[in-house]
Amino acid sequence: MLTRKEIEKEEYSILASYAAKSRETKGRAFKEKEHDYRSVYQRDKDRIIYSTAFRRLEYKTQVFVNHEGDHYRTRLTHTLEVAQIAKTIARTLKANSELVEAIALAHDLGHTPFGHSGEEALGELMADHGGFNHNAHGLRTVDLLEKIYPDFPGLNLTYEVREGIIKHSTPFDKPRPYIPFESQGSPSLETQIVDISDEIAYDNHDLDDGLASGLLDEKKLESVLMWKRTLSLVKKNYSKKITQKIRRKQIIRSLIDEQVTDVIYNTEKNIRDFGLRTAGDVRKFPKKIVAFSKNISEAKKPMREFLTNELYHHYRVVRMSRKASRVMKDLFHIYVENPDQLPTSPAEKLKKEDKYRVVCDYLAGMTDRYAFDEYKKFFDPYKKV
Repeated sequence: MLTRKEIEKEEYSILASYAAKSRETKGRAFKEKEHDYRSVYQRDKDRIIYSTAFRRLEYKTQVFVNHEGDHYRTRLTHTLEVAQIAKTIARTLKANSELVEAIALAHDLGHTPFGHSGEEALGELMADHGGFNHNAHGLRTVDLLEKIYPDFPGLNLTYEVREGIIKHSTPFDKPRPYIPFESQGSPSLETQIVDISDEIAYDNHDLDDGLASGLLDEKKLESVLMWKRTLSLVKKNYSKKITQKIRRKQIIRSLIDEQVTDVIYNTEKNIRDFGLRTAGDVRKFPKKIVAFSKNISEAKKPMREFLTNELYHHYRVVRMSRKASRVMKDLFHIYVENPDQLPTSPAEKLKKEDKYRVVCDYLAGMTDRYAFDEYKKFFDPYKKV
């Protein structure tokens, strides 16, 4: 039988010197006996998967609201795709893939319904009441809001996973200093791997969903060099006739593979060039070392601009975003002005917590369809309450 202690010992022979080791964890906020045959990060991963917040991701927006189609990505499928990409990078770089997977599975637990439009609405509504940030709310979710264990609140995850949640950063996600986590220096190597995997996943998979929805014009994409070059390679590799759908899937697949490969080689070069030997060296380094090469970074910019202009600013996406914002704001004001309309569970929290934070927690935890259903109960006279 492979025990936890043997797993911990094995990490020192398999993982790189700069990787996080489970034996060296800073531990959990509440003391508890560790499992006999699971490492601390394996245990964290399991706790995240079994949480209510994780299950809710199935019905939270990535770009397209759930009812618009069964085949578009949700926060849950996006999260699983990030985890797969991150594990590939981690294993190749000999980082701790168990820690990487745990952070990846938890990185979007703090997201509201309706994607970034929901987050922006809550941020505006909570501006004078402590604010709202999905990283901070993700940490609040795993530390306090999940109710599973009798001896402590939350999931009691390790410091390293919790740090990965609060320090998650991409061009769309900006972390903020949060006590007791170190604000200086860089996040762990494992956190950085999740960050860039998130970027790879949402760029390419939003592109895939945008094309599948018909909101993006594939002919227009040929003006983007990265797409045009990959299209040419796919046509060359698959000279026999293939359907447009299969060709598109192969282009997306090739784009992801190119970016993952670039990250691996460029990160390995950074580690070597900067002489990073330990996990502490990574943290002390003033900038992220898990990064794209200059060539790929430059090549990605036109693709990001295309997505912004043609998809995120498409009138149908904007309409849905505005609708989502109205739903969030109207529900927020209704609950704050009349807290007695809250269901029993959140209403009980009003005895100990500020009503604005109680309402914020309740709204942030909603799925898209639950938020729409609640909205109908208040504004549709024929909907049962």
